Amino acid sequence: MAIQRALLSVSDKTGLLDFARGLAELGVELLSTGGTARHLSDNGITVRDVSDYTGFPELFDGRVKTLHPKVHGGLLQRRDNDQDKRDAKKHEIPTIDLVVINLYPFEQTVAKKDVTLDEAIENIDIGGPSMLRSAAKNHRWVTVISDPDDYDRVLQEMRENETDTTLSTREHLAWKVFQRTSAYDHAIASFLNKEQVTQKTFNLSLPLSSELRYGDNPHQAASLYGNFNDYFVKLHGKDLSYTNVLDIDSACGLINEFRRPTLAILKHTNPCGVGSADEDLREAWQKAFETDRQAPFGGVIIINRTMPLSLARVISEIFTDVIIAPDFDADARAHLQKKKNLRLIQMLPTATEALSEPIIRSAPGGVMVMDADPRALGLEDLENKVKTQRPPTRDELEAMRFSWRVAKHVKSNAIVFGAHDRTLAIGAGQMSRVDSCRIAIWKAKEAGLSLDGSVVASDAMFPFADGLIACADAGATAAIQPGGSVRDEEVIAAADERKMAMVFTGHRHFLH
Repeated sequence: MAIQRALLSVSDKTGLLDFARGLAELGVELLSTGGTARHLSDNGITVRDVSDYTGFPELFDGRVKTLHPKVHGGLLQRRDNDQDKRDAKKHEIPTIDLVVINLYPFEQTVAKKDVTLDEAIENIDIGGPSMLRSAAKNHRWVTVISDPDDYDRVLQEMRENETDTTLSTREHLAWKVFQRTSAYDHAIASFLNKEQVTQKTFNLSLPLSSELRYGDNPHQAASLYGNFNDYFVKLHGKDLSYTNVLDIDSACGLINEFRRPTLAILKHTNPCGVGSADEDLREAWQKAFETDRQAPFGGVIIINRTMPLSLARVISEIFTDVIIAPDFDADARAHLQKKKNLRLIQMLPTATEALSEPIIRSAPGGVMVMDADPRALGLEDLENKVKTQRPPTRDELEAMRFSWRVAKHVKSNAIVFGAHDRTLAIGAGQMSRVDSCRIAIWKAKEAGLSLDGSVVASDAMFPFADGLIACADAGATAAIQPGGSVRDEEVIAAADERKMAMVFTGHRHFLH
């Protein structure tokens, strides 16, 4: 059926004028409300105010304007139902065939740091979602637009189909409406949930982003939900798997700790080498790769600068599963794309926003929700956090900062030996901290790296002196750890006996 009447009421006016002009050229009567009506009228587009159409004024400072039988009856009446036709005629309710609505900017409002509860509540749209849902429910006859990106598609169909749209388009647009209103309601519920002081609930509704190749193992199906593609773009290679996404997330968090040109290599979400350089990323690669020449096989490489061809040539010599960079020089990308199984991922500037999102993990019968841990804590004013007789040298302080940032991203129990610009050995995920120390020391020997003069970082306290002593015996001259053990004095005494410098950050960075 031809579209004869449209109702337009939007907060985001992007593309609205061109769309409205297109509708007017097709002979569609335009209804509108408040600011949208003024915007159209001020730009020379003939529009009828909804208050004039319903014969009822806006009330309560605009809170009630479209909640009227003449609006919802126009949207919900079935065009092929005789009783609906009789009701519409009796009550003088014409059809409304097209609705264009985008909602009050609730999400943007509550994203402001100083938002008040009253301000948030005033940005809860009532009439908008109601009209969207009415139109979407009756999509057999009504076209509903909730996204300005659909303006051109609808206009084009109307021009090609005597001002009508296809059923398949209306079905798709209705689906988008229910996705949008679901996300909108979730945002409201989540905000109000945080404001409550009584019992809380947790709600989550996310669109499917992509089906993943598989989960941890090929026999496990996996899907990715949300807006992953707002943060990362796959430029080349096979579809991502569940473990690829976990690795990308871990790599992004790690590289975000560094401002100098830095390269990190990860395997199973654990760093196995990190290096920084002043300019040449090949130098950063060499430092990272020398930490462990075996683990990087089939791993993930991430850099915080554009990938140059010189580096691409070097790292392409080993098998890598995923390479991540803010961008790739054209010749570097072309060189790496010769490997069909290699996934190239562009990390968009928005990726850092994701690091502050809550961490959600399944639990028996439900989920756990935890605040993010987006940055290494406790690194300020290290000179005043010394616990040993000997203070650290300037070089040791720099090595402490570097190693602490890496240790934060190593699975607990985590031990990292490092210098001011590189890792030297990493021990991860052991049941006792001393075992992580021993593994790191063994890995350094395997790599042919000396730990003499190194700094050791521990993501949590040394519960006993044995781990620290093992590190000192291996050559470490300084240590950085949170402190907080009942045996702190024993650990400090062991450091003093070996003339080690040690600082307590006061912050633990467990990672499970």
